[in-house]
Amino acid sequence: MNQNNRHTYKMGIIGNCSYMAHVDTNANIAWLCWPDFDSSFVFGGLIDKNKGGHYKISPDTDSFVSNQYYIENTNVLCTEFETEDGAFRVTDFAPRFSLYDRYYKPLMLVRKIEPLKNSPAVRVSIKPMGDYGQITPKAERGSSHLSFTGLESNLRLTTNIPLSYILSEKSFILDEPKYLVLTWGVPFEASLETVSEDFLKKTVDYWRNWVKHAKIGNFHQKVVIRSALALKIHQFQDTGAILAAGTMSLPEFHNSGRNWDYRYCWMRDTYYTLTAFNNIGHFEEMEKYSEYIENIALKEKDQLQPLYKINGDSRIDEKILDLEGYLGNTPVRLGNQAYTHIQNDVYGQILLSLLPLYIDRRYAGEQAKSTKLIYQLLDIIEKKMAEPDAGLWEFRDFQQNHSYTYLFHWAGCSAAYKIALHYEDLELEQKANKLMKESVQWIEKCFDKDQGAYTQAVGNPNMDASLLQLITMDYLDPTSDITKNHLKKLEQELRTPEGLFYRYLHADDFGKPEVTFLVCSFWYVEALACVGRLDEAISFFDKLMEYSNHLGLFSEDVDSKDGSQWGNFPQAYSHVGLINAAFRIDKKLDKPDFL
Repeated sequence: MNQNNRHTYKMGIIGNCSYMAHVDTNANIAWLCWPDFDSSFVFGGLIDKNKGGHYKISPDTDSFVSNQYYIENTNVLCTEFETEDGAFRVTDFAPRFSLYDRYYKPLMLVRKIEPLKNSPAVRVSIKPMGDYGQITPKAERGSSHLSFTGLESNLRLTTNIPLSYILSEKSFILDEPKYLVLTWGVPFEASLETVSEDFLKKTVDYWRNWVKHAKIGNFHQKVVIRSALALKIHQFQDTGAILAAGTMSLPEFHNSGRNWDYRYCWMRDTYYTLTAFNNIGHFEEMEKYSEYIENIALKEKDQLQPLYKINGDSRIDEKILDLEGYLGNTPVRLGNQAYTHIQNDVYGQILLSLLPLYIDRRYAGEQAKSTKLIYQLLDIIEKKMAEPDAGLWEFRDFQQNHSYTYLFHWAGCSAAYKIALHYEDLELEQKANKLMKESVQWIEKCFDKDQGAYTQAVGNPNMDASLLQLITMDYLDPTSDITKNHLKKLEQELRTPEGLFYRYLHADDFGKPEVTFLVCSFWYVEALACVGRLDEAISFFDKLMEYSNHLGLFSEDVDSKDGSQWGNFPQAYSHVGLINAAFRIDKKLDKPDFL
């Protein structure tokens, strides 16, 4: 892998389950959407350097070295600068802690600037934008704050830095800590230094306590912790929705045209995310997500969409914005046409997501749940059993009877069967069992005898990395010759020497894919562990760690030629894959197969 030519996202994320912000290695807020994850950006330089605005804290020189890192076991991000004149640190965080038996998680971004060596010259510049770059708010000076008007709500910056320096973008000597508190809606009215320091301490304590109560094994513990922390702030706590990613229109590879808005809740992605949270012993996320699902299911009785807005709204119309795009990659898409797709794997994934709430004794207060939703989901599976769909890769121009869809019909009905046994509901048990058998019949139609493997869809010979999960989800016996041949065929067709995996290699609506899909590589690691090839699983897992950025954050896609990161960032899917693969290996290391 050529590190010199490798493209990486040189930024970290902060968040508090109300919002997420991307901070680059120059301490610029490159991406921040307010008031919601899927609202217009306030700072969007990531996809348009001019119309995106900025919020920079920088040395008063172009000659500097920066270093970025997280305070250990937190989502508090530090960026340090060193120049000939001195050094300073910028600490960025989104306040989150317990207050009055609730979580305090305001639309507030706190920035602390402190000198580390000498008294360096520092410059602060802020230019928020609205309506995806169409509105430039007017800055109005207060006694110790700037108000930006013209947006749907008041944006206010409270600081102990002279406002004249910020408005004129002039540098100033940093000889004591300075604070900047940016708020949306409710203004900050408190002692700036005292409250900022108090919020910082409480936020650090909250995240460290959250990590402390996670069940994380010894295998690559540090990277699993970082992935868990990143995942946590992808959940919108207000409704329980879990985002696929916090960004929009970052290309799957350069000049690909595959630029998607991922700031929504995919039913499929959240199943994997909740599995990861369950694996590390955090259950609050599952309870919140179940509330989100139940509220949607009440409205959508006959068919569920693959994705919804984080507030549960169903319309996510896709349109093209007049923006320059990340590194010039256009079109810049807002919204996602996939909401109109038929993707029938979602019903099984919802059933699997809800299973613990029905049968796990740790959810003592949930055990009296009604099975009405379970019946409803099974009814939809029964009705749609023979229906072709767009599949998990969301093909836009054709539909097939996908093996992956039937795998999740089978797995979802298996979950419903377990719920039926738990509730001693004979009717539910018989219905789930019948649909499980029908799903198996459809999966077996996807077995290609000539290749000795399961293929993407009925009558389609293409190999598909999603079918690694026939192994990881226990549909296939890990010791059988069929399983070994199936895995071997997937390796021959889709794996690179580094252990990276393509989703598929046939042409789709946009041509042939040119980059690997990172979560597929983690599925491969899991499959290796399942079939007893543990040394290989560990070796490939170690190699995959090379594809993170400087903070241990992973993108959606990786270019196998040079290891470049592409796609929306960070991608929840990738971090989920990492956690679940590490969990699988850790279990194998703890309890070898021969014991």
